[in-house]
Amino acid sequence: MTQQPRSGASRHYVLAAGGTGGHLIPAFALAAELHARGHHVALITDERGANIPGKPDYLTAHVLPAGRFGKNPLGWPAGVRAVLEGRRMALRLFEAFEPSAIVGFGGYPALPALLAATSAKLPSVVHEQNAVLGRVNRLLSGRVDAIATSYDKVDRLHPKHAAKVHLTGNPVRAEVLALREQDFPAFTEESLLRILVTGGSQGARVLSEVVPDGLAMLPPALRQRLQVTQQCRAEDLEAVRKRYAEHDIPAELGTYFEDMHERLADAHLFIGRAGASTIAELTAVGRPAILVPLPIATDDHQAVNTREMVKAGGARMIRQEAFQPKELAKQIQAMAMNPSSLANAAHCAFNCGRPDAAKDLADLVESMSGIDLMDVIRVGEAAPRAAQASTRPQTAPRETAKERADT
Repeated sequence: MTQQPRSGASRHYVLAAGGTGGHLIPAFALAAELHARGHHVALITDERGANIPGKPDYLTAHVLPAGRFGKNPLGWPAGVRAVLEGRRMALRLFEAFEPSAIVGFGGYPALPALLAATSAKLPSVVHEQNAVLGRVNRLLSGRVDAIATSYDKVDRLHPKHAAKVHLTGNPVRAEVLALREQDFPAFTEESLLRILVTGGSQGARVLSEVVPDGLAMLPPALRQRLQVTQQCRAEDLEAVRKRYAEHDIPAELGTYFEDMHERLADAHLFIGRAGASTIAELTAVGRPAILVPLPIATDDHQAVNTREMVKAGGARMIRQEAFQPKELAKQIQAMAMNPSSLANAAHCAFNCGRPDAAKDLADLVESMSGIDLMDVIRVGEAAPRAAQASTRPQTAPRETAKERADT
């Protein structure tokens, strides 16, 4: 049954996101929440995003030129031309669709839509998934009406924009969020230790090279209880399978698991990268982790993403240059030799989760079109530090760009 909007009126919203899962997973979660409230939602993205698995059928995708701005300045004029053409196309879409607000999730495909929002004097929001404000969101932070963040502390966010900041969290897929109601899998001194290893959408060779040998270095009493599920690159699959066989460790390997949320539900320990969606899902479900940040991530944002979870005791972070079999075995022993230690880490990870992220972000987006903002955490200079607690205070609605233009 369709939920009626809190204002009693159906509105139109445009979401703009780069074509990777990190940008699109929270966009899809917001689209689902807005759709459930009776609103109409459209998506602006690139070719990858238009065809990515998981896009809701009701979410019409519009592919606009965006351009990219790499290190070589010779390519910048072409990038500027693509952005301007994308902006013109976005303005035509806005004329036909009449959106109440535009929401950007980062990535270059979001840039033309948000520049068009400024030209059309439409309310706009950017959502930052990482603990470091991304390039496109940094560029647009002075133009938009609100900045939604996934972490209490976000690097590269200029202090002059603090009043615009709302802590919403990073929305996750509904099937993952549903796991929050399930208990952490029972783990005793006799039970299996189920480990889930993934390296992002393309896998990570370093995990294939280090994890099997690291698990083999565990004490026999723990090694004999291992049950591993690992995502690998296709070209690494047979070599990894051979390594596990040599170590006599049972492992299920694959390049892609469609039921990843079920694998996460069964896991006692996660080993993998520290992308924003990965950490949002780990904390939503409450799974302890050993995180190996991607060393080439822009602004080292994956390492910064681990900060909150590690500080809380829900994860351990190992830099890739230090990620060796002996170090991995040492960290696993510290977390798993005592069953209560693993359960405590799971509880700490759970406490970092923000399960209302999609709802809070939808509340913020609706407030841009005149609907009262109910329970989104404000983290600007005027907000008290107590706003970080799980009880979310009511917040007065902010004046939108449209209202300012009319006064």
